[in-house]
Amino acid sequence: MIKAVDRFLDHLTMYRLVLYYLMALLGAAFAFGLVRLGPHDPLALTFTTALTVGACWLTNKAFALVFEVPANNESVYITALILALILDPVAVTDLKGIAAVVFASVWAISSKYILAVGRKHLFNPAAVGVALSALLLNQPATWWVGGNPWLLPFVLIGGILVVRKLRRLDLVATFLVVAIATVLATTEPAQYGAAFKETLGSSPLLFFAFVMLTEPLTAPAQRWPRIAFAAIVGFLFAPNIHVGSLYFTPELALLVGNLFAYSIGPKGRFVLTLERIEQTAADSYDFIFRSQRKLAFRAGQYLEWTLGLDHSDNRGNRRYFTVASSPTEQSVRLGVKFYPQSSAFKRALGTMKPGATIHASQLAGDFTLPSDPKTKIAFLAGGIGITPFRSMLQYLVDRKEARPIVVLYGTEGQDDIAYRDVLGSARRELGIKTFHAVAKGAERGQYPGYIDARLVRLTMPDYLERTFYISGPQAMVKALRQKLLAMGVSRSKIKVDYFPGFA
Repeated sequence: MIKAVDRFLDHLTMYRLVLYYLMALLGAAFAFGLVRLGPHDPLALTFTTALTVGACWLTNKAFALVFEVPANNESVYITALILALILDPVAVTDLKGIAAVVFASVWAISSKYILAVGRKHLFNPAAVGVALSALLLNQPATWWVGGNPWLLPFVLIGGILVVRKLRRLDLVATFLVVAIATVLATTEPAQYGAAFKETLGSSPLLFFAFVMLTEPLTAPAQRWPRIAFAAIVGFLFAPNIHVGSLYFTPELALLVGNLFAYSIGPKGRFVLTLERIEQTAADSYDFIFRSQRKLAFRAGQYLEWTLGLDHSDNRGNRRYFTVASSPTEQSVRLGVKFYPQSSAFKRALGTMKPGATIHASQLAGDFTLPSDPKTKIAFLAGGIGITPFRSMLQYLVDRKEARPIVVLYGTEGQDDIAYRDVLGSARRELGIKTFHAVAKGAERGQYPGYIDARLVRLTMPDYLERTFYISGPQAMVKALRQKLLAMGVSRSKIKVDYFPGFA
């Protein structure tokens, strides 16, 4: 069952999964309304949803044209559906209510462009929209999606899928623990049971945690800043927390957290111009870009890459890819493998010509070299999963920094071996050896087959002393992780490459 869920999630980007989740919630709310198990009239709910979608789409289209950036339609629809789930549905005759919904929708999208630094928006868009609606129009969000017990199973199941996809259990768990603890700490002991039940079952706590808190662009990507962010928002989320006469609402708690995330995170969005394309292996290419300003990152980190697509598919127009270049290089290198049935994003990427641009943002990732240069390391790469190791090895070569590293690189055939030049430089200049595991047509000195326990033992008798970095197709990463655990390698010594909404 779990494997089936994982296969389903593997075929969806994080954004598409969230979009389907929100659509399912609205569909369930509509169905419950028809049989009078929901609090709202289905027609009003449908009208309000159409209103938020229309207002958000038109606003985003206008700003995208003015600012000359790709329009992220998935993000627009996600924001619109969140607003439909937290604002009270309005009837066609309710002009004041219609104005409030449109106002919140317009400001939610506008905030991505107006309340932004370096083309990176600071705040969760939906939170901005409802906060301004409450402040200026006295039309606060009711967060009705969290108050309907019939919707709770849908909120919970879909939310668990989102967290599993994003691998943000630490974020959500910290938020829930702190929020519930703060609620109980500000409640009389005799009311603990009622407060706990109401917080879990009749408040927006779970929906807020699964959908809004986890929004990648306005939350920290690094583990400890992410946990601090969750704790701050969780504390302020409790209904009795206030500063003077100002009581925090869920959206205000999130906006404060967004400020914290921005203050400690990488700044800005980059517009990168394509200089050239290099073929690195069979069906694998490096797209080499120049940036108007220096991209400061650590070897092994990733970026979110955005292309303007006329016709997107179910994977959207955004992807997370490792920066294949080293921080010591002037250009920004993106390594991609193309398959016969590539996504619309990769097809558009493949047609790019020198001078074309791509947008990059959300620099993040913990898949980086340890601070202690004496730490023994093993790099295990499969196929295009060699890209973060290319970044790290080139960085070490440029700095002339020798480290106790062994590289195991698995490919299907000889033509699939990428970055032979960097691997060769690392061997000649730093003594870092690469052992190739080739499934078909292994040559003399290469290991016939895939990376396995036998190869690890043959190449690294001291493997229990090493920290393992694994990057490649998800099935390979999971299998190798299990093999290493079975060999006695500690969980704390296994690092796997991961992107939100793995592409």
